[in-house]
Amino acid sequence: MSDIYIICVEDEPQVLDVIVRDLAALEEVFPIELAHSADEARELIKEIKQDGHKIGLALCDHIMPGDNGIDLMIEMQKDSFTENTRKVLVTGQAGLEDTIQAVNKARLNRYIAKPWDPKELLEIVKDELTQYVIREEKELLRFMAVLNQERIQEAIRTKGYL
Repeated sequence: MSDIYIICVEDEPQVLDVIVRDLAALEEVFPIELAHSADEARELIKEIKQDGHKIGLALCDHIMPGDNGIDLMIEMQKDSFTENTRKVLVTGQAGLEDTIQAVNKARLNRYIAKPWDPKELLEIVKDELTQYVIREEKELLRFMAVLNQERIQEAIRTKGYL
């Protein structure tokens, strides 16, 4: 059974620490991997793919050294391995044009402004991962403990698999 990863791409180590802390309740089911730049994220994505796993969610900062987060998410959208990955932009600095580009070209699923409320971040991530597993997975029971139970139960009833 392949793992479904959460990847966090952020150039500020203290922000990464806060994200990991805020998402700790999910880590037992969804391993969290960190990257400090778009280049590191590309390597991480390649490793996860080579190991036969999936990426359910990418949380990505916009302004980073090198390529920005929106460019990375547009690349992910064009790659068959990551096109269905849920994409969340976490930033305090994206302007309207950047955000429109992210929505239109990267199929951005959510935008979270910094600073965020920890409970809200966790709920958004749970919601996005629930959508991902319902769409991409056949065996849904293993996700019941950490994701939206009602939606997973409904998916089990309508799809007919556990």
